[in-house]
Amino acid sequence: MENRNNSFITTLIIWAILIFVGFLALQIFSSQNIGTTEITYNTFIEQVNSGNVDTVVVVDNEVKGVLKQSIIVGDKQVKRFNIYLPYKDESTFRDLAENGVIVIFKPKQMWLNLIISYLPWILILLFLWFFMFRQMDGNVGRAFDFGKSRAKIYTENKPNVTFDDVADVKEAKEELKEIVDYLKNPKKYSSIGARVPKGVLLIGPPGTGKTLLARAIAGEAGVPFLSISGSEFVEMFVGVGAARVRDLFEKAKKLAPAIVFIDEIDAVGRIRGAGLGGGHDEREQTLNQLLVEMDGFEPGAGIIVIAATNRPDILDPALLRPGRFDRVVVVDKPDVEGRYQILKIHARKIKMAPNVDLRKIANITPGFSGADLANVINEAALLAARRNKQQVEQEDLEEAVDKVMMGVAKEGALSPEEKKRVAYHEAGHALLSKLLPNADPVHKVSVIPRGMALGVTVSAPKDDKKLMTKEYIEDMITVLMGGRVAEKIIFGDLSTGAANDLERVTEIARKMVTEWGMSDKIGPATFGKTQREIFLGRDLGLKTPISEETLKLIDEEIKSIVMRAESRAERILKENIDKLHEIAKALLEKETISSEELDNILKDGKEIESVQADGESEESESQT
Repeated sequence: MENRNNSFITTLIIWAILIFVGFLALQIFSSQNIGTTEITYNTFIEQVNSGNVDTVVVVDNEVKGVLKQSIIVGDKQVKRFNIYLPYKDESTFRDLAENGVIVIFKPKQMWLNLIISYLPWILILLFLWFFMFRQMDGNVGRAFDFGKSRAKIYTENKPNVTFDDVADVKEAKEELKEIVDYLKNPKKYSSIGARVPKGVLLIGPPGTGKTLLARAIAGEAGVPFLSISGSEFVEMFVGVGAARVRDLFEKAKKLAPAIVFIDEIDAVGRIRGAGLGGGHDEREQTLNQLLVEMDGFEPGAGIIVIAATNRPDILDPALLRPGRFDRVVVVDKPDVEGRYQILKIHARKIKMAPNVDLRKIANITPGFSGADLANVINEAALLAARRNKQQVEQEDLEEAVDKVMMGVAKEGALSPEEKKRVAYHEAGHALLSKLLPNADPVHKVSVIPRGMALGVTVSAPKDDKKLMTKEYIEDMITVLMGGRVAEKIIFGDLSTGAANDLERVTEIARKMVTEWGMSDKIGPATFGKTQREIFLGRDLGLKTPISEETLKLIDEEIKSIVMRAESRAERILKENIDKLHEIAKALLEKETISSEELDNILKDGKEIESVQADGESEESESQT
């Protein structure tokens, strides 16, 4: 189709050029002013009376003629001439005829002159108009299709993704299997009087598989799938978004039963009344039309609307009421078993060595989404190919985890003095992680700079924690303070290497005091939580009032928690200073040591009882 359009355009251009050249030639060859010179009336009368004029052609008041003998006019030799007569004098033409001059009268052709003068410009303007609109939308016919939906429609080639391709999210799949069953057997539900949800909203962090789940529903049900992004509705022209919504649902009704999938619906479904244009804002008109279309579904229409977002907090409440998005399905980040299943799916197309342990990779990737895990497998394959390997090995996967988590390793980025300081810093984290009873186990320790981190201590929690106890949080804060304290003990001063640790410790301590009620002096109360109107930043009156005395007490408690953790870390490290030296020495020699090597260093060490301290770690590794 594209080749046919190009052929038509080429033919049109060739014909236009031929027409333009033809009229240009006509203009050139029909003009009789070529080689003529304008002469005065006196000279004309003299040449007539002397019998030197051979022929004249009269067009209106213009006379063009040919002399029998050339004459000199100024510094120019003239054979052909032209002269303009202010009026026609019959006696003049009679004298011409009496002197043997051949006189020819021709009518003036106004239309030909107009065509010759203006046609080239008309053709140029037409071509400019043609190519301007073609450039705007890629096709002349689409120049006026602003109101048409740009949804991708899968009818013949339906998504070949099924629930087997979606690992983890068991609860979400169970919720959605009902939708699939309805699309396959609508009469089963209508006969009993059940009303299937019109809309399903998938919410969760980025990369957790919301779009993949929507495609899996279409693949399982075997129905047409209309996919569009929320941002594709909104244009600079008011009313275009609403028109596209109408067009989208008209197409869906023709293809019913069908699935309409709107990705990133928060682009068009934000809370109304918050835009600069008020109720007449283009985005709000689009949202209003979407609400109307979802309300207008007839029972048994066979259309299911699935939307995905990672910002459910900013969606308009009208979208979430029953009758529109009746069902909200949370697609959260996977747990250990979920990560293992996801890694297995993505590893199916990769040549893996027999020694690969995907469960170990799942254990050291807490907080990774499905997209992150897919990236780990791909990066491992790229690393193996770069090293001319035939298979992906365990070391490739572990290095890929570090690369995705922190960035590319930078060899030789530290001076010997800096490397020694970083080694003791990471040794402090690692030693406390091994000695404190509630700390997460260490997977490995490294002093190889990656990204913004100069070194790293990676922890591998035994289980994904949904709840954290006060003792666990206190131990994690103590571990985070271990790097700074180790530098202080060994070198007698501090460096900027603990900036990230201090930032995390302060934030965790603040949450302990203001959100989690883990401060005896403040008590079981929350402070600082507020709901604000989106964009305008106005408080909605839900903010908890805080007095100046309480704010001061909160600051004192945060400082007290951090200082207690620092004192506790310092006491433990000083009691085990020999182990600290051994770990740092091993890091300087090997740059990276594993959990097993760390256990060998500490095989004589005794477990230290937990001391009251405050803290919590939301990450699974400590970075310098």
